[in-house]
Amino acid sequence: MGRYVIRRLLQMIPVFFGATLLIFLMVNVMGDPISGLCGDRTCDPATTAQLKADFGLDKPVWQQYLTYMGNLFTGDFGKAFNGQPVTELMGTAFPVTARLTLVAIVFEIVLGISLGVLTGLRRGRPVDSGVLILTLVVISVPTFVTGLLLQLLLGVKWGLIKPAVSPAATVDELLVPGLVLASVSLAYVTRLTRTSVAENARADYVRTAVAKGLPRRRIITRHLLRNSLIPVVTFIGTDIGALMGGAIVTERIFNIHGVGYQLYQGIVRQSSQTVVGFVTVLVLVFLVANLIVDLLYAVLDPRIRYA
Repeated sequence: MGRYVIRRLLQMIPVFFGATLLIFLMVNVMGDPISGLCGDRTCDPATTAQLKADFGLDKPVWQQYLTYMGNLFTGDFGKAFNGQPVTELMGTAFPVTARLTLVAIVFEIVLGISLGVLTGLRRGRPVDSGVLILTLVVISVPTFVTGLLLQLLLGVKWGLIKPAVSPAATVDELLVPGLVLASVSLAYVTRLTRTSVAENARADYVRTAVAKGLPRRRIITRHLLRNSLIPVVTFIGTDIGALMGGAIVTERIFNIHGVGYQLYQGIVRQSSQTVVGFVTVLVLVFLVANLIVDLLYAVLDPRIRYA
């Protein structure tokens, strides 16, 4: 196991450099970050030259990337165009989005897997058909529609929640935004769990366990569920980074100042340092989440061993 972890960590190095290089090139080559600093007017040549010199944009792109990576390993992600260090923005944004993502993941695990097991064991029955229709509706409706609808009903009309999340962004305030963020993924987890459970319920090892007279609860939890959760864990693991990076819409609707909000501000203001810095951290989240998922395979299925 230890040798496998070391090998995976070494494989993550070129992936990290390749991903950050692509992000850096897309952000710095496909747009002019100076153009948005002078408002609606065009910057005069002298101001443009000075700003490029201040932010190191007058150097070749490859040199800008090497400088950025060198600063990155010392913990310096650069400064936004308002002069605030990007690390300060990260320090306030990532804890908020981490709490929001954690709430969303809990919804996926608790509701998604529970509904998936329930429908998988009752395939073809009314409860199965009802949940399938409900998940299809959730997948079909855009997230911003779901968020605005819940905000209008629960926050404005019924007064059950605050329409906008406070700067503290406590867990209880993030319950509805977390449900909105997890809605589509929750529907996919439910359908994926249902299919996997229904397929494994007809497997030989399940019929053998039933023939031995094992309790139904033990058959489901110790045999059926462990094997059925492998594709579900794969989806949830890769979804962690997607939820953190894809929270722009949810955070804009509920006024949450997290990663999505800062990415939106960086894109609108063409702050390349902010965008590249935040996306670089999200790349690390993706890589670590995938490593954890691979290690969980051996926990769920004892037949899987890593040399």
